[in-house]
Amino acid sequence: MHAATNIAGQKPVVNNNAKKLAILGAGESGVGAALLAKQQGYDVFVSDGGPIKEIYRAELQQAQIAFEEAQHTEIKILSADEVIKSPGISEKNELVKKIRAKGIPVISEIEFAYRYKGDSKIIAITGSNGKTTTTALIYHMCKLGGKDCAMVGNIGYSFAKQVADDPKPLYVAEISSFQLDDIKTFRPDVAVLTNITEDHLDRYNYNIQNYIDSKFRIVENQQPGDVFIYCLDDETTVKNINKYNIKSTLYPITMSKELPQGAYLANVKMHLKWKSEEMQMSIDDFKLKGKHNQYNSMAASLAATAVDIRKEKIREALQTFETLEHRMEPVATIKGVEFINDSKATNVNSTWFALESMEKPVVLILGGVDKGNDYSTMKEMVAEKVKAIVCMGADNIKIHEAFETLVSAMVNTSSAEEAVQAAFHFATKGDVVLLSPACASFDLFKNYEDRGNQFKQAVKNL
Repeated sequence: MHAATNIAGQKPVVNNNAKKLAILGAGESGVGAALLAKQQGYDVFVSDGGPIKEIYRAELQQAQIAFEEAQHTEIKILSADEVIKSPGISEKNELVKKIRAKGIPVISEIEFAYRYKGDSKIIAITGSNGKTTTTALIYHMCKLGGKDCAMVGNIGYSFAKQVADDPKPLYVAEISSFQLDDIKTFRPDVAVLTNITEDHLDRYNYNIQNYIDSKFRIVENQQPGDVFIYCLDDETTVKNINKYNIKSTLYPITMSKELPQGAYLANVKMHLKWKSEEMQMSIDDFKLKGKHNQYNSMAASLAATAVDIRKEKIREALQTFETLEHRMEPVATIKGVEFINDSKATNVNSTWFALESMEKPVVLILGGVDKGNDYSTMKEMVAEKVKAIVCMGADNIKIHEAFETLVSAMVNTSSAEEAVQAAFHFATKGDVVLLSPACASFDLFKNYEDRGNQFKQAVKNL
């Protein structure tokens, strides 16, 4: 994959005629793209409007890649042949508008990585909820099944960096709608769409259809030999699936009926039907509990089957999978009160699923940056499961309006420490304190990991 030396032993011939590439954003995906681009002989310039984290700055310096931080030199960016835009940067950004006006092609890092992946296979997972768990579970199945693979994308390592540093025959990639917005040729061999619920509407002009179109782009380049796994019980997916010209082979999952092909639940068993084979497994044997995780487990099992993982290995993986940090992660039990960190629940639907899996009375910690949330869908679940709500965040008016009449106590707090103390005060032996915020974290915290870590620390300090 490096620039080739020609036969006469002259200097390496760099491909791309040193095509100029500007990269906006120097986080995990931007730096990953820069390293791959440099390796492929591009003339690379990285520009970040804010400060660059020390770890990423060091990587850029070591690779001798030109970069700037806390500014954008427009003349340099607008003279690029192509721009890679980090997923966090909105189309409303003034610089992005100028790039678009000039007609410079804009792609995402996953599109760029896809160009250089060789003949490796890709399993790509998207959806509003469950994608991280499903991705990690598929990866666990593939590793157990003896595949040499890497987990990339939204989870951990950037796809481009993996292709540059340590290419694999199989990539399991968690992909957000923002990453799909700027693909051109990206084509996964296996695509998984877990579900679609209102999320990130602030980025899609508060038009859910724009967001739905974005999610369905995961299949737009697929061919008949490729596989598309989706949920038949997800209303939005089913209502929209016929709007797109999907060429791949469909493998649905459902809890409502038997299927000739796909995965379904019947009589507390998962049935997996793939071509002429069938596998059954009792859901009591699944390590992951809760209805939402049964969907995730079905989707993952089909995806693993699609890349030839044996049934015994899928069964073993479902019995041994450990939950992820910040996703329904048990923290501690103090004086009979259980604390659970679900900081990754950054939208209403995630929190709904978290509550749905609870079997004890809940003290719920909610709040953060509201992305246009509609809390009405949670009301019934809150009335049934929640005894008190602790609000954590700068703006809690909508939460008060939605739930004030449904719970016996409600209080505002402005730090993880304060929230945990208030929740512990409301809880009695046999209750659960659940951090499942239904909101983004950027008001009081750096990100959802920081929020989850501060929550865990506050629990330890009790």
